[in-house]
Amino acid sequence: MNHVEHHTASALRAFLDEMPFQRGSAEDAGRALRALIGAGLDRLPLPGHGNTLERWRALGAVAAFDLSLVKLYEGHTDALAILAELGAAQPDAGSAWAVWAAEPPSARLSALGDPDAQTVLLQGTKSWCSGAAAVTHALVTAWNERDEPVLATVDLRHDGVRITGAGWQAVGMQASASVDVCFERVPALRIGSPRAYVERPGFWHGGAGIAACWFGAAAGIASFVARDAQHRAGPHKLAHLGVIDTTLCATAALLRETAALIDRAPHADAMAPAMRARIAAESAAARVAARAGRALGAAPLCRDAHFAQLMADLPVFIRQSHAERDEASLAERVIEEERTSWQL
Repeated sequence: MNHVEHHTASALRAFLDEMPFQRGSAEDAGRALRALIGAGLDRLPLPGHGNTLERWRALGAVAAFDLSLVKLYEGHTDALAILAELGAAQPDAGSAWAVWAAEPPSARLSALGDPDAQTVLLQGTKSWCSGAAAVTHALVTAWNERDEPVLATVDLRHDGVRITGAGWQAVGMQASASVDVCFERVPALRIGSPRAYVERPGFWHGGAGIAACWFGAAAGIASFVARDAQHRAGPHKLAHLGVIDTTLCATAALLRETAALIDRAPHADAMAPAMRARIAAESAAARVAARAGRALGAAPLCRDAHFAQLMADLPVFIRQSHAERDEASLAERVIEEERTSWQL
């Protein structure tokens, strides 16, 4: 991949390389997030504003370093983008943000009070709250008293917020600490109109940004294979590297095309291109991980903390995809758009 890298990704790599970091530690993931924020490395180009690819390169650079960290970093940078898109006040300097929008039936958050008021009271439990112990604020989805989905900002330092240790038994991605958080009449500020979170153009821009994280981690794993092959090349290892290279180059081309499309038409419905990018990146990540394991054998899985952590985390992270359900959703959109011919 011979594209010219922009300064943000390079700056992130240089910063992370110099930073003390214990992989697998939720505390270190939180400290690293705050360090990136403190260094101003969280102020990425907004998606759809002409530099979406630079944004995705930055996400990919952090993902190649550590996936639990990028889970927190992507959430924080996504929150900044959402607040900007919906016209909300930008956060105070130094604050660390998350976006908690999962809606499992067993953990639905209520937004109590006048549905037309800007201030609501959050009541209930929110699941899959990545980095809950590390962030100061969150954007959360909730349901108002008209049973409409709303988005609200909440200060997590309020006494009514209880961060639990429940709901997260993962081995891979353990350090993202995506636990349950309980809210007891916690004041929050509603952002935008009901359904604004999912109906805004940037919803799918953010979804495609996750594909950049998956791609970045796969590229990070691939770099171990390339370095090893330079010193100890063999026909089977080279064959694996050839497949890895082809897979990553094809996926990178699609991600670049998707980023350019978003920048050309930032207000268009990006569901299909974003879903296509996610499915391609998920497939690429799974293929690269499988090939890397076969190319390198057990040694780096057991002796190299960085490689071992990426290989353990990536299968969990890509399950943020909905697998065949996403593939079927894309196919339905293809049929709706009558896209039945694929040409160069």
